[in-house]
Amino acid sequence: MTTDVAASATADRELLLVELVDRAGAAVGACPVGEAHTERGRLHRAFSVLLYDNDGRVLLQRRAAVKTRFALRWSNTCCGHPAPGQGVAAAARTRLAEELGISAAQTTPLTEAGAFYYRAADTATPYVEEEWDHVLVAALTGGALAPAESEVSEVRWVHTGPLAAEIETRPDEFTPWLARVLNVAGKLSMEGTRP
Repeated sequence: MTTDVAASATADRELLLVELVDRAGAAVGACPVGEAHTERGRLHRAFSVLLYDNDGRVLLQRRAAVKTRFALRWSNTCCGHPAPGQGVAAAARTRLAEELGISAAQTTPLTEAGAFYYRAADTATPYVEEEWDHVLVAALTGGALAPAESEVSEVRWVHTGPLAAEIETRPDEFTPWLARVLNVAGKLSMEGTRP
C-alpha cells in the first residue's frame, strides 16, 4: 500500500462515529472520530488490547507514520473505538484483524481487565485524546502476524518489566496511555486471571 493510500484510509477512519460517554463511562451521544479528537476533545469510549505469548511477553506495535495522533510511537497491541452501541470486545476483534491480521482463532477469548479515564494532547499535532479506555487482554496462540501499513510501522515482543523501564526513561517514544494500560492489565494478572 502506498503512503497516499494509507493516509486516505486513515482519513476515512476519522469520519466513523464514536460513542461519547460521561466520566462514569455511560453513553451520552455520538460524534465522528475526528471531532472527538479536536483540540478541546470530547470524552468517548475506546479500547486497548494487549496480547501475550507463552513466555509472558506482550506484543507492542509502533504506530504508522500516517496516524493522525501519536504517530510512530510504540503502543499496546492495538487500540480503537467501538461504534455507538457496539460491544467493546467485538470492536477489538475487528481492529485486531484490520491492524495486525489476527483472527479470533489465533487468540484466547478477550477478557476485560478494567477501564480508566485519560486525557493527553499530542504536542506534534492539534489533536487530543480524551477517552474512557477499556483494557482487553488475551493470549496469542498461533498464526502469523500481517501488520497493515496504514496502521502499524513495526511490531515487537517485550517483557513488561523491561518495558516499564523503557517507558520511564524514554516516555516520548511511547503513547501516553500505554503505562496505564499495562497497569490495568497487571492488576488482572495479579488476580491470577491473565491468559
